[in-house]
Amino acid sequence: MNDQQTYYETMYILRPDIAEDEVTNHIDKYNKLLKEFGGTILDSQMRGKRRLAYQIAKHREGIYVQLSHQGDGQHIFKIEKAMRLSEDVIRYMTVKQEGPIPTPKPSDKNSLQADVIEVNIEKRDIKIFMYEETKKVNIKKLN
Repeated sequence: MNDQQTYYETMYILRPDIAEDEVTNHIDKYNKLLKEFGGTILDSQMRGKRRLAYQIAKHREGIYVQLSHQGDGQHIFKIEKAMRLSEDVIRYMTVKQEGPIPTPKPSDKNSLQADVIEVNIEKRDIKIFMYEETKKVNIKKLN
């Protein structure tokens, strides 16, 4: 089997002031449009709100979304036209990639893996959650 296949990566930036459910609606909308135009979605990830390198349309931050897909190449013009007409997309870019096909990564916030440490400090039971991906620590007191 040939490991080197051609696929496309589209990164688009949404306005930072839109609500989280609207972000999800935009992601679903572009995924649905891509399927309608004959593309195959390989992976779709919301990368979160980040500071822009320079100001775009009076915005200093943006919500980044990465979309990996395959198709005949004709679907790219159509999906980019839909992004260009949307007021919520402030920037987009599609790059042709060659290499191993990306595998979908879990994007659910509730599915983060955590190392749990139970500690008894001065007769108080405490549970410590250490999240590797986000490098955050949560401490909860047990009853």
